[in-house]
Amino acid sequence: MTLMVPRRVEPPASRDNNGDMSDSLDDLWSLAGRRALVTGASRGIGLAITRALCERGAEVRMVARGRERLAAAAAELASAGFEVQPWAADITDPDSRSAMLEAFDGPLDILVNNAGHNIRKPALDYSESELRGILETNLVAGFELARAAHPALKASGSASLVNVSSVAGLTHLRTGAPYAMSKAAMNQMTRNLAAEWAADGIRVNAVAPWYIDTPLARQVLDDADFLAEVLARTPLRRIGRPEEAAAAVTFLCLPGAGYITGQTLAVDGGFSTFGF
Repeated sequence: MTLMVPRRVEPPASRDNNGDMSDSLDDLWSLAGRRALVTGASRGIGLAITRALCERGAEVRMVARGRERLAAAAAELASAGFEVQPWAADITDPDSRSAMLEAFDGPLDILVNNAGHNIRKPALDYSESELRGILETNLVAGFELARAAHPALKASGSASLVNVSSVAGLTHLRTGAPYAMSKAAMNQMTRNLAAEWAADGIRVNAVAPWYIDTPLARQVLDDADFLAEVLARTPLRRIGRPEEAAAAVTFLCLPGAGYITGQTLAVDGGFSTFGF
């Protein structure tokens, strides 16, 4: 699959009252001419992120493992007039990651590490292969992809890396210790890379959602009793929408967020701050 490399558009600048160059308000909220790569992009939060980035003017490479679902999602976005390129890849496979980045020639302005999965069990019930699989997908693959993409991100001069974490990395949830461990480590990875790569013009942030209305979340939210417990622990008393998580990710990619790095933004309806 060939990636069409678009003409790079540099945002115009205007002078402020002191004669210094500064972005106009419209430029601060635009991603026109920016090139993005989103993993886990064929459904749920990843698909919503892809759409939101496109709506701000970015050209997005959508990455996911399932070819048919990915092709259908890309066709839907393309029919709406958005600039997308689907790329089927398993980000846990080093060769697959390398092939994907080699085909993405030139600077990369935005990288969103969204791919991940969970197995909900008590801590004592996990097999070693399940543990390693969760850590490999949720943490190691994202870290290795970020490192491999570093030259392209640095070439941008003003790149944004956003990791899609979870409130499970901020506080205890009743099951899913390996998932929580992977997300807590992702939050620390965000801080470390933000500090290390700031001199390269790369900002690194994370978004930590609570329950979002996606097909995967519905596997547990369709249980009325479980849903009632979730809502009771959520001050806004509702489940989040994929578009709300995507909006947070997109904001962190915008020029207007250019002084924000090393942060983990909870998109959780108040869950992580709700004491007794």
